[in-house]
Amino acid sequence: MRSALRPVDPLTRRRVLAALAASCPLAAASRASAQPAWQASDDPFTLGVASGDPSPDGFVLWTRLAPRPLEGGGMPTARVPVDWEIATDESMRSIVRRGRAWADPALAHSVHVEVEGLEADRWYWYRFEAGGTRSAIGRTRTAPAFDSPAPSLAFAFVSCQNYEHGQWAAFRHLAEDNLSLVIHLGDYIYEGSTLGDAARRHESPREPMTLAAYRNRHACYRMDASLRLAHQRLPWIVTWDDHEVENDYAADLSENRDDRGWFLARRAAAYQAYYEHMPLRRASLPRGPDLLLYRRLAWGDLATFHVLDNRQHRTDQPCGAGRRGGGNHVEECMDRNDPSASMWGESQERWLDAGLVSSRTRWNVLAQSLMMAQVRQRGPEGGDSHWTDGWDGLAGARRRFLARLAEARRRDVVSIAGDVHAHYAGELRPDFDDERSPSVATEFVCTSISSRGPSPATVARALPLNPHLRYGESRYRGYVRCDVSARRWLATMRGVERIQDPQSPVRDLASFVVEAGRAAVQRG
Repeated sequence: MRSALRPVDPLTRRRVLAALAASCPLAAASRASAQPAWQASDDPFTLGVASGDPSPDGFVLWTRLAPRPLEGGGMPTARVPVDWEIATDESMRSIVRRGRAWADPALAHSVHVEVEGLEADRWYWYRFEAGGTRSAIGRTRTAPAFDSPAPSLAFAFVSCQNYEHGQWAAFRHLAEDNLSLVIHLGDYIYEGSTLGDAARRHESPREPMTLAAYRNRHACYRMDASLRLAHQRLPWIVTWDDHEVENDYAADLSENRDDRGWFLARRAAAYQAYYEHMPLRRASLPRGPDLLLYRRLAWGDLATFHVLDNRQHRTDQPCGAGRRGGGNHVEECMDRNDPSASMWGESQERWLDAGLVSSRTRWNVLAQSLMMAQVRQRGPEGGDSHWTDGWDGLAGARRRFLARLAEARRRDVVSIAGDVHAHYAGELRPDFDDERSPSVATEFVCTSISSRGPSPATVARALPLNPHLRYGESRYRGYVRCDVSARRWLATMRGVERIQDPQSPVRDLASFVVEAGRAAVQRG
């Protein structure tokens, strides 16, 4: 047990709320006179700019002041004013909104500006200024108005960017791919460091345990030029998986089954740092070890994105007795079929069910970290083997949800997922072991941005055992591009040719089509 350690820096809810209130434009005017002038001696925008969660009339703008990003940021212990402005042109001549926010040390001098009142379905440009220094100009956009015709949407989804496993050419190509949106499905950072050969090294070989250490780890990742470019060019929607805190954690249980109080303190530190570095709204402000991440965003009448949290509320991985904590490959694990288990928790399940019932868009997208389709493998004893950290470990919960989709007769649900470091395309059924079980949804899974994947032989052996999977490919790192219209969904798996080359070219590996109203995947 590690309960004697102190994994989180002191940071009260009151201080964070005060910092957040100070970051709001309306609060700025009344506090400006009380703030001493601050001048930057070094560039405070080393971590770039970002935007996210687009709505029909606005979005979130983000930056963090950090002239010495790997040393805690290098900012004074006082609040600092940050001016922002939004224009309708890239040269920033036609300003349509401007304001002042406050970067507070309680939030690592990060700024989250929630912009409202803009025109729907159009591009905007923005920038920040602090300490006499201007940031790079970012580009973002609003979503089409609710229920209004949206003829098409091009977006990409990504996951799993281990800094030490390779370069991020995929982000550079994504930034140039004529998209409107990026969805990140988790493992934005990795807490562990590579023991053997590495393409590059984290700022520290030690796992982050404190808020200061998690801040430095996020800063290490944010300093990558390709990642900064992708954030600068496009709005992002984000959710997490496990490595933002610790490998294979489940709710309040760590992989190593540490003292729960100690682990929740570590989780609080990790969640705080995650919020500080993502373009999230005030609704996601952490409350100690809790953070509301699941939410819903619409793109006109075309698509509703149900953004899911597969970590914070989940049931523990089953069949772990006598094994290490977290996920395991297991055979003869009946507990994974427990119908009372849950990946999302009762509240999130009810929220998702209600959202699917009320949705009137052509497509409903489950944006989640973990691949939902069953991946049966042969175990060393010759029986069926399943990985318990993913949905295969909570097969009873999966069956309950997919059975509800079957009863609702919806054929417009598409799951997008990451985690497994391989591209997959397939169909979702309430009972994957019954050939008569209907296909009720489709699923596309992206490979990693850089994290090493399973061997091609492992994927090749699994495909014949899982006929609902139409494609699997683990040799390449990259992303999935989706071109969506009212009639069809086209998913294109893309992969970079050389993971150690930041200028590596990218190529299309395979394309798949889902026709509206049919829960079936076809070759594109």
